[in-house]
Parts: sequence; structure tokens; C-alpha cells
Amino acid sequence: MTETTKITPTVISGIDVFRDLSLSDYESLSHILKAHNYQPEQHIITLGEDTQDVYFIISGKVRITTFTSGGKEVTFQDMKAGQMFGELSAIDSQSRSTNVVALSQTLLAKVSSKAFFNILRDYPKVNEHILHQLTGLIRKLGDRIVEFSTHSVKNRIHAELLRLATNSGIENNTAEITPAPAHLDIANRISTHREAVSRELSELNKNGIIKRGERKLLIQDIAKLKSLLNPQNQEIL
Repeated sequence: MTETTKITPTVISGIDVFRDLSLSDYESLSHILKAHNYQPEQHIITLGEDTQDVYFIISGKVRITTFTSGGKEVTFQDMKAGQMFGELSAIDSQSRSTNVVALSQTLLAKVSSKAFFNILRDYPKVNEHILHQLTGLIRKLGDRIVEFSTHSVKNRIHAELLRLATNSGIENNTAEITPAPAHLDIANRISTHREAVSRELSELNKNGIIKRGERKLLIQDIAKLKSLLNPQNQEIL
């Protein structure tokens, strides 16, 4: 990992929670945020470690994961440029509850928990953005609990594909997911095994709902994929 001493105001303006601040605010924050580079597959945060730094993604992508008591990896989400992570431990001073790994060459801005609370105090708009993000996180987790309680494995696969499509952008009832997610990655996100994902994606491909390219996954009929989540089509396993 390498470190630079300063992040420019222009870079700071691209971080979601700072987007409503002024140029003078960005100048002030540029003296607080420190940049760190990470290589692909390099650990940024390790489950259980006693650190409370907060990170903002300048470029690249990271993956948030944890492990079950049986050692199975579970993926929470992938995060991209503009997003923030690590704030929960900064807020409650508890040890890390997840792993965070760089998926690509990644540049992060980092602040200590003390500096993070100073930012919340000095910039009310940042405080508001973070409250909205935390509320969104709680809602997403609630949706996932319902999904795991009521959906079959097939339906969880459908729901995950729809999430990926939404994140990639839906246009004219289609979405292109690039790069195409590995079957194991989808399985880890929805707590199943790779073979179940492979079977269902093959079925969706046969029915013309998806089409896999060399590095992309094209969802050709979003409406039809959504219809598979209709309660009358669900078989709870």
C-alpha cells in the first residue's frame, strides 16, 4: 500500500456524502483526507480487527464480505467510486464486522474516527447524507431478511439479478451487467451453492431472459424476470 499526502478538492467533490459542499469546504477537507492505494485482492479491513477508520472510494471497487460459523463466505455488496464504508465501527467503537477487499486497483481516502466525527459536527449536510445512507442500509437489510424468509433459491437468484440490473442501469426493459458476475459470487450473495446458480442461469438463458457474453451478462427481458418473483410463482424451500 502506498500513501499520498493530499487529495484535491475536485476529487472530494465526487464523493457522494460531500457532493453538496462548497469549494472552500472541499479545500478544507483536502487537508484532512489522506489517500491510500490498494492492489486487487488486497485486504483493506479484516473481520474482527479493532480499527475505526472511515474510507471513501475515489476510484476502483471493493467487496464487503463475512463468513458463517461453518466458514462459508457471504458477500454483502460491492461498492464503487463515490461510496463510503467503515463508518459503523467509527460510530459505535466496536471491532469490524466484515472484511473489505479491493476488487481492482483502488484509491481510497481515509480519516480517523475522531476526524470523522469532526466532519459530522462541522458539515451538517454531510451528516444528513450519512443518516440517509444508514437508513437505506437498514431498509435493504430488512428487504433481504424478508427475501431469505419467503423466497426459494431460484427466486433469490432472480432478485439478485434484478439488483445487479438496477445498479447497472435499466433501459428499454434490458440491462447490461459488466463485468458478468461469477456464478460463485452470486451464490455467496444469496447463501446457496454455485451449481444452483449455474442451473438457473442456464434455464433463464434457454428461455431468452438472459444472454451471457464474453465479459458481460445481458438481461434481455427485465419485466419477465420480475414476473418470476410473483408470489404465485414462488416455491419456498
